[in-house]
Amino acid sequence: MTDKPGVIDLNADLGEGFGRWTLTDDEALLAVVTSANVACGFHAGDPVTMRRVCETAVARGVRIGAQVSYRDLAGFGRRAMDVPAEELAAEVAYQVGALDVFARAAGGRVAYVKPHGALYNRTVHDAEQAAAVVAGVRLAGRLPVLGLPGSRLLAAAEGAGLPAVSEAFADRAYTARGTLVPRGEPGAVVHDPDAVVARALAMATEHAVTALSGERVSVRARSLCLHGDTPGAAGLAVRVRDELVRAGVELGAFA
Repeated sequence: MTDKPGVIDLNADLGEGFGRWTLTDDEALLAVVTSANVACGFHAGDPVTMRRVCETAVARGVRIGAQVSYRDLAGFGRRAMDVPAEELAAEVAYQVGALDVFARAAGGRVAYVKPHGALYNRTVHDAEQAAAVVAGVRLAGRLPVLGLPGSRLLAAAEGAGLPAVSEAFADRAYTARGTLVPRGEPGAVVHDPDAVVARALAMATEHAVTALSGERVSVRARSLCLHGDTPGAAGLAVRVRDELVRAGVELGAFA
């Protein structure tokens, strides 16, 4: 997919509650972002939460994306797992279909798919798992796939004729190769709000970011992700949005 210059989508991971537990400030974030990556029950989320997020997203004109994951509630989808390709494809389609029921009931639809956590990171390098995710997306419908530039996932999506949409992370550290620093390593998550805002501006206007090792890395992305589970995520999202607009960046969904 060719990125449209000057237009950036803001996406956030939402609906990451389960039962009596809540993790993301869905109401506040849905007032800021243009796309919502909604947990589909495998790493977080439940039917009531999915329905509520879809209703609010449609009311506010926010695109609904299915954030699919390995089946790992206990580990929040961040534990490495080995799932056979046929099983993974079916589980991806299952998650997309479950969310789409609530999206359509609210008057919308699932507009794209984005893997979560360990599955996201695995499909950067693993061609088989990437192809399985794409096969699941095709089962559910010919939807855009959101992922890391240069990943096996986006290559598989393009090969299958699906729109491949690149994204960047303002609150995650990068390696010199343009991949995300694993969460278990020091400095993997950027906690300083000023740094997050500065990185978001650089990604949107300069198409670059400074890697953890100090190198300047090219990052061209149509969508910018802000994690919804970080402390003060909603307030930080407002700051990022306002600074982007002030810099002349147009905000708009890709799907």
